[in-house]
Amino acid sequence: MNKLSVEQLRTAFPALRVTEQKKPYIFFDGPGGTQMAQQAVNAMLAYITGGMANLHGAFPTSVSTDNLLLEGRKAVADLLNCSPREVAFGQNMTSLAFSIARSLGSYITAADEVVVTELDHRANVDPWVTLAKDKGAKVKFIPVVPGTYTLELDNLDELITENTKLVAVGMSSNVTGTVSDIGRIIARAKAVNAIVILDAVHAAPHLSIDFKQLGCDVLFCSSYKFFGPHLGIAVITASLFEKLTVYKLVPAPQEIPDKLETGTQNHEAIAGLIGAITFLESLGEGATRRERLQSGMQRIEAYEEELTDRIESFLKRLPQVRLYRAPAGTRKTPTFAFTIDNIKAREVTSWFAEHYNMCIADGHFYASTLAEKLGVNPMGGWIRIGLAPYNTLEEVALFEQGLQEFINAKVKV
Repeated sequence: MNKLSVEQLRTAFPALRVTEQKKPYIFFDGPGGTQMAQQAVNAMLAYITGGMANLHGAFPTSVSTDNLLLEGRKAVADLLNCSPREVAFGQNMTSLAFSIARSLGSYITAADEVVVTELDHRANVDPWVTLAKDKGAKVKFIPVVPGTYTLELDNLDELITENTKLVAVGMSSNVTGTVSDIGRIIARAKAVNAIVILDAVHAAPHLSIDFKQLGCDVLFCSSYKFFGPHLGIAVITASLFEKLTVYKLVPAPQEIPDKLETGTQNHEAIAGLIGAITFLESLGEGATRRERLQSGMQRIEAYEEELTDRIESFLKRLPQVRLYRAPAGTRKTPTFAFTIDNIKAREVTSWFAEHYNMCIADGHFYASTLAEKLGVNPMGGWIRIGLAPYNTLEEVALFEQGLQEFINAKVKV
């Protein structure tokens, strides 16, 4: 497999050329949203300037918009290995999750159980907890092991039982980067005929995903996490999708996937999504788009691992820093959450923004159950540095220099 050329890749991102006081921004906030690839920008601009229209008309711009949605679904299908008719678009993952939760109301009774995790972003917790509360069902949490920041699965058979009707789990943590053993969880859930919801929002920018192979029922991701515009994506297996009774306008389409897409969709964002997937495709090789996308994602993961090893080694060497990171042998994304002794998280990120023009995030990142369990809220949450394939070793070296400088100046020994 040929290596990713980061220098060539960086030319595809206009934001990397934006400067403030003649210093370029250094974007270490990938988990909160990546920068947009030029292909996505061009695709959005082409749609906006080429004649916007609503769907199902006889005139050319409407026909083009119909085709745009079809192509968007096909592009996602190749990215995630699903059927185009299983792909639905929405405002964001959270909105889609609440909509699907409402549609699943007839599946849940007071005698049932819903299982979520302590590790997840609340977008993959609260829609299902709300559903359970509405129906009087019991909610169970798969706990996090505090020392390893992984899910405790030893008692999985006791958590997921014959009464379990829905299991929601994240593919990887947007805080610790932990890639969970979802295969084991899905297998247990399917053994009791439970519906499986998978949050792949954080995983999609870093890992190649195969919806068919995973065997889940619903998978979420968002294109602004993989170099596109703000747009939510839900993939729902056709056998479940066709049975869902969704809240919709009476004249709106009854067939899948249209029936979940209430109102007029964000057509320009769907154009941008296609552009973002085209960018990912350009990073790989193969006879088909699916093969090129898989190859491109594998190259991204291999490159990011190089940067990951360096940052992880550096942070572990600092006695003032506590790194919330799973041990060796656990698969992880290039996402690092840490705290500094007696220092508020916002003080650190503000300092980096002022002195190094670095975009580094702080807070609980909506993984609020994890934040509470690990006791980081009094510190303002975590400091989080998250990598994307446009980050460089030189940028990592600057981060190391800056963090050491900050600790020397601010932390009392």
